[in-house]
Amino acid sequence: MITAEQQREWLQQQLAQSGDRPVVHRPAWLEQVHSQANGALERLPALNRRQEAWRYTSVEGLLQHNFQPANTADALRWSAAEVERLAPALEACRLVFVNGVYSTQLSDIDALPPGVRLSNLRDVLTSDPQLLGNWFGRTANHTEHVFTALNTVLANDGVFLHLDEGVVLDRPIEILYVNGSDDAVLMMQPRNLIVLQKGASATLVERFVSSGESVYFHNNLSEISIAEGASLNHYRVQDESREAYHLSSLYLSQRGDSRYQGINLAFGGAWARTAFTSDFQQPGADCQLSGLYTAGDRQITDFHLKVRHGVPGCASSERFKGIVYGRGRAVFDGQILVDKDAQQSDAHLTNDNLMLSRNAEIDTKPQLEIYADDVKCSHGTTVGQLDPQQVFYLRSRGIDEASACKLLCLGFAGQIIDGIDLPPLHALASRRLQQTLDSVALA
Repeated sequence: MITAEQQREWLQQQLAQSGDRPVVHRPAWLEQVHSQANGALERLPALNRRQEAWRYTSVEGLLQHNFQPANTADALRWSAAEVERLAPALEACRLVFVNGVYSTQLSDIDALPPGVRLSNLRDVLTSDPQLLGNWFGRTANHTEHVFTALNTVLANDGVFLHLDEGVVLDRPIEILYVNGSDDAVLMMQPRNLIVLQKGASATLVERFVSSGESVYFHNNLSEISIAEGASLNHYRVQDESREAYHLSSLYLSQRGDSRYQGINLAFGGAWARTAFTSDFQQPGADCQLSGLYTAGDRQITDFHLKVRHGVPGCASSERFKGIVYGRGRAVFDGQILVDKDAQQSDAHLTNDNLMLSRNAEIDTKPQLEIYADDVKCSHGTTVGQLDPQQVFYLRSRGIDEASACKLLCLGFAGQIIDGIDLPPLHALASRRLQQTLDSVALA
């Protein structure tokens, strides 16, 4: 069991390793935010299994490592050809981060229409700190969550995307994180601020890849603000080293008649956790979340979702599917909270899982917490194996058992992958899933 003192020692160690590197300039508002986050790191209790949010996902393995900060030289040693081979481009504006360090020469953010501000966070902090101060820490609660507070203190770069009122961005934006080192056990703390003003629209793709099977900790945090009538399609593909620790924290704020569609795919990592918090600010907002995760030997994949209906007339949907094999473990904890004033809320949550081996483990906990009486809400979960009758039917048509099982798995996952509207990303996700299934003894 992790004690508060052990966690505090580890946090102090990570803070000491970073020294004064995180930012080049600290305006007064940032000093205040850092002070609040540092105070939270001192007082917050240890993350252990006594806390419901961490009941099924231990951080003990993470705390065994003394992570080192990356340096700028890591970004300079990569060529465009190497990045393309590792992560083929998706016909999008691309920002590339190597071990958390922004690479100008590997990125392509030219030819943006008027009304779009797209840059790495460090440059905005230098050129327009007040603009950044309007959004930094606005949706993320850096005083209640340990890793959110840690990111707030140590974040030294990331992405700033701001769309003015009415701007429709036709070309997708891709954020590519390339992580890993043969020489050091690294820690990355990127921070993203995504702001869509009234009536704006954009598509955002985040990809997390590894340059090798190295140990590192990627603690990514995104704050997303969507104004009235704005729309964001957000795709995330996590496909990292089987030795990596990955944590993504997403905080979403939506105003009236806005729309958010998020599709999350998780294939890699030894320890991978996605924490998503959504809050409706005005009536008429719509939040659609879906995801697909796989977990095999020595892997744990964890999704924690909380969607709060605090105002009337909003809609949300959470549909997640998991495929677990070998000795893999998966955790799904989804919560829908409907406040007493949030009448006419429409909220639905489902989690379906396939277990392809006897040693696989799945912990799933869908939750509804409803204080209003005029709502349409539902939740459900399934955990099971492949249907023997379906396997038999395919075998009776001349398909061997392994191929039959693979086809059924692809059909199971297809509902999520087919929601991806970008053809290159859809093809990439399909190939990656097939590669995973090819590595599993399905017969």
